[in-house]
Amino acid sequence: MTAELDWGPIRALGQRVIERGELLELTDEVRGLLRRSASEVAIPPEDAENALGSVPTATTLLGEIMRRIREGSDRLCKAELRADDLQDAGDLDGACRLMEEVLAVEVVPHYRRIAESQLREATRLKWVAASGQADPKLSGRVQIPVLLHRVQQGQSLELNEEMRAFLRQAAADVGLSEAKTAEALVSSESAGALLRQIMGRFRDAADRLESALSRMSELRDAGDLEGARQQIRDWLAVEVVPRFRRAAEENLADLDEPLTGP
Repeated sequence: MTAELDWGPIRALGQRVIERGELLELTDEVRGLLRRSASEVAIPPEDAENALGSVPTATTLLGEIMRRIREGSDRLCKAELRADDLQDAGDLDGACRLMEEVLAVEVVPHYRRIAESQLREATRLKWVAASGQADPKLSGRVQIPVLLHRVQQGQSLELNEEMRAFLRQAAADVGLSEAKTAEALVSSESAGALLRQIMGRFRDAADRLESALSRMSELRDAGDLEGARQQIRDWLAVEVVPRFRRAAEENLADLDEPLTGP
């Protein structure tokens, strides 16, 4: 979540009321929380105000807020992971289409902003693919597979100062030593091998996340929420790649939300 968007209180309220069956108390504080959270998931102010007229309708409003947060998070996470796979394979047009599909149905502004950012990113990656140069505004994680795809197609890396600096940072991001990186930057051929090594470490991280999410889903569906949470905690204990840590943390936060559907 962004720094200004705090869904912790609404999640906690949802757990108490919807998951544990406690009666919703419509205090001024709770009304304010529901109004604010309804706005954050694009529920019209008049609909939210009408729902606050009674405990049953306010409880329904709370459930709808939780549903939009949970479903939006699930939809975006799946799209991001699939888009990563497409970008890794060099299919930047396919990655763009995935985010366009998310934007066609998503109503929560927070998730829309993320999808729009991902779409802009995939569009910029097309320039990287065409030029063979690194874009300073994009992360190494998203550019490495695009550059590697070029190498695999027989196009050598141009080892100018910008590319050397980019590769040094990308190698550091996955825990490769400075000495090993320096050795790899003596030629375009060895730099291409460095690209493959960096990409391998990113892929290992993605595989760990996919495995953890699969086990998490099985445990969650079986009603073992604490076991599901522990799967993500165990993964977070060993992962160092920031992009995948964020994905895991988002899923861990979602497990703290109550289930509002069958």
